Amino acid sequence: MDTELARTFLAVAASGNFVAAANRLFVTQSTVSARIHTLETTLGARLFQRGRNGAELTPAGKRFLRHAKHLVRTVEQARHDVGLPQGFSDVLTLSGRIALWEGFLPHWVAWMRDAAPEVSLRLEIGFEPDIMQGLIEATVDVGVMYTPTSRTGLVVEALFDETLVLVASDRKRSWPDPGYIHIDWGPEFHAQFSEHYANVPPPALVANIGWLGVQQLLTYGGSGYFPMRLVRHLIEERRLWHVKNGPSFKLPAWMVYPRDNDNATLKQALEGLRELARAEQAAGG
Repeated sequence: MDTELARTFLAVAASGNFVAAANRLFVTQSTVSARIHTLETTLGARLFQRGRNGAELTPAGKRFLRHAKHLVRTVEQARHDVGLPQGFSDVLTLSGRIALWEGFLPHWVAWMRDAAPEVSLRLEIGFEPDIMQGLIEATVDVGVMYTPTSRTGLVVEALFDETLVLVASDRKRSWPDPGYIHIDWGPEFHAQFSEHYANVPPPALVANIGWLGVQQLLTYGGSGYFPMRLVRHLIEERRLWHVKNGPSFKLPAWMVYPRDNDNATLKQALEGLRELARAEQAAGG
């Protein structure tokens, strides 16, 4: 079976509609429809129930989901094995949010290089939808993120809680601050922020990456919420100031991985993440 058909099936299953799947695969909606039609004809079963709410898996589609994942994972594993650099026995791909690549995940890379020097690591930065899609398509072995979604065949496991604190470019900055930059840390943060700052006008600046916010504060001034883990050294250097009377918020970090994968390398990678997460939690985020 053509793995492109299986990938298209997984994209529709993950997104819940043909349009979103087409955008994710960088093809037209008609191409997605044609591939699904070909797949359904080949299997002799209807895989999706189309409706106003999108495309839902039929019982046959749910049964095929496991096979599609296995097919794509097998092809990816073959590609990895054939393409392994000389001297390495296995390869593992980890994708994570950029904020988690600041401090936490580089420690995991060092841990893996020490614990499993024979494993080649492929490292990626991504947002939750792309990371989850990679996990579903088996092109990513482990995803580390803030707002995962529950998917059949994937385990979502808590790692540690980030502590989001309000920092400003100078200690006398007033609040509400016209220079406040709102970082999109996900729906949990948005709900907590809205509850505590119900009367604050909408921010003029919004960013989807914490690093952008930090650069804005350091260059032009302002304030914003960031993980203490990321700004602690800037506070100690007095380049940013912790707004003491501003409430702090919790932001859980999670790792997501395949439920039915008993690969020894994956198990070792997960144990490394757990060990470092315990240390991070003990340090207070």
